[in-house]
Formats: sequence, structure tokens, C-alpha cells
Amino acid sequence: MSQSAFIKLVQGSAASSVTVEDIKASLRHYREQTELTGRQLGWNYAEAAFPYTFESRAGEEDRWFYLKGNNPKYRFILFGTASPPEEAGAEEPSCIQVVLPAEATHGDKSKANEYCKWIGKQLQAEVKLFNGRTIYYNPRKG
Repeated sequence: MSQSAFIKLVQGSAASSVTVEDIKASLRHYREQTELTGRQLGWNYAEAAFPYTFESRAGEEDRWFYLKGNNPKYRFILFGTASPPEEAGAEEPSCIQVVLPAEATHGDKSKANEYCKWIGKQLQAEVKLFNGRTIYYNPRKG
């Protein structure tokens, strides 16, 4: 059974809408940061931190993509844009949905949580993880 996590852009977030290219750019930036860390440590940390390649299906490139694992510990993580259900009919997507298909491994789930937190922090968004817990990276009034 698949599981989903959501990264929701809210008032105070760094952006008001998000595209698939924005998500890919954020994940590429994550990989670049881990490469720099790896250089300082003297090992290939980027491959351990991001053991995936970007894949997509023809005709769906602007709606979703998936990360395909490079080894048996990691299989798939899907990323897509949407409008939150409570904002049905919104013109621009303001939510990122991260899906772990039934074939996903525990390694995929831990990496997906890590990536959700990274993207959420970059966008100052509200992140609802796979376990239902919510992390607020956006500045909120007390």
C-alpha cells in the first residue's frame, strides 16, 4: 500500500506556488551540498545521501517525476505537484506530494522523509510526514 507525505506552501513560505522543476532544482541543490560535504570528509557522501536518478514518463514531465534507486536498498520515490484538497480548483499548485509506492523499501522511506524535511526547510513550508506528524518550517505568529 502506498503512503504519502505533503509539503504545503502557506502564508509566509518562501514561494506561493511550486513546479516540478522547482522540486528537481531543490533536490539537485541537496545533492550538490552533500558532494561538498563529501569532499571535506574525503569520501563520496553524495552517492550515499542521494542514491537515485531522476526519471519521468513521456507527457507527464510537468506533473510528476520519480527517483529511481541505484541499488537494492532503494527503489522508488514519486514527487508531484498539486493543490491541497481544501483548496480544490486553485490555479497554481501550492503543495508537493511525495508518494512511496507499495514496492518502496525502508531505505526509500527514510530518504523520502529526509528530502521532505530539506525541501520544506528551503521553502519555509508546512511538512506532513508519512507518519502523520507535521513540521512547521514557516514563520508563524505565536
